[in-house]
Amino acid sequence: MSLIQRRKTRVVVIGGVAVGGDAPVRVQSMCDTDTRDVQATVDQIYRLEEVGCELVRVAVPDVRAAAALGKIKSRIHIPLIADIHFNHELALRAIDEGVDKVRINPGNIFVKAGEKGVEAVVLRAKAAGIALRIGVNSGSIEPRLLARYGYPTPEAAVESALDHLRFCEALGFADMIVSVKFSEVPAMIRAYELLSQQVDYPLHLGVTEAGTPWSGTIKSAIGVGALLAQGIGDTLRVSLTTPDKTDEVRVAYEILKSLAIRARGPMLTSCPGCGRTEVDLLRLTAEVEEALKAVKTPLRVAVMGCVVNGPGEAAEADLAVVGGRGRGAIYRKGRLLRTADERDLVTVLLEEIATWRDDTAPETAAKVSGAFPLAVQRG
Repeated sequence: MSLIQRRKTRVVVIGGVAVGGDAPVRVQSMCDTDTRDVQATVDQIYRLEEVGCELVRVAVPDVRAAAALGKIKSRIHIPLIADIHFNHELALRAIDEGVDKVRINPGNIFVKAGEKGVEAVVLRAKAAGIALRIGVNSGSIEPRLLARYGYPTPEAAVESALDHLRFCEALGFADMIVSVKFSEVPAMIRAYELLSQQVDYPLHLGVTEAGTPWSGTIKSAIGVGALLAQGIGDTLRVSLTTPDKTDEVRVAYEILKSLAIRARGPMLTSCPGCGRTEVDLLRLTAEVEEALKAVKTPLRVAVMGCVVNGPGEAAEADLAVVGGRGRGAIYRKGRLLRTADERDLVTVLLEEIATWRDDTAPETAAKVSGAFPLAVQRG
């Protein structure tokens, strides 16, 4: 059983996908295509769907982009979210086009559109039965709050979020998800901790503008992971500067898998290598990692570089590849299954995955099963 106790939140449904309550922590991404290019956007969303993206957001910078939303939504299989800044008229058009949720940034849309403009968006969303995300970013805190706090503090971001939640609640609207994103990890963690103590709305986690696949993954793993480990967070997006947006989804699932919260596909572990390594460990690990991208079975796979400690260290893996001098071995939960030439190890591993059936006794499976059956308790 997991030691993580999820905070209690209300449920908000987005295009048939529940967020909050007892629903799984949902994985999101955002397209980097020109939304006006329907085909390019749909193609990217298909790639995101394939790796497990459950909700997808697109930028809506102008009327032409807003007009494309209905065409995009009609061709995809996951909920579509419109990302709106400044112009409330674009939010109204997005709702009319049938999107499943609208993200508004209160730090700029209230300044530009005023209360009446935002009120129109809230009432239109209410009539359409769709959700809103109150998406606060450290880079767009309202001037009045910056004047009070001096700079974008976690407290300023939380106050912004609370003010706008109350504004929507006064209009009889409560289908909301909230985020308070910072690019600095300590500030991001603090903001969400403060917010989680004051609201029961589902929280959308993320380190905004996190960076490259290298630095951004580290920052996101620390920031998002620290909050998930406290039971805070109902949906997340990993924001990476990457040519392949599927990286965001893969990293998100690795974060969830590492905390035994949720699994999609294998969890890969590998030894760092040492003077005893008898195989080209970098090549072997890279080949295994690449091969596992197409595998959806949730199990634990290990790659070890020598026959001295490899079998023992990989004993808790469902399947392990242990390299040797020209030959290697495949282990199943610490038991030798078969040996093969080094060049055939990945092929043999995939054969074993294709016929995988976890017949471990239930009490043992709860500890080592690839299905990660670790219950997440609700607080």
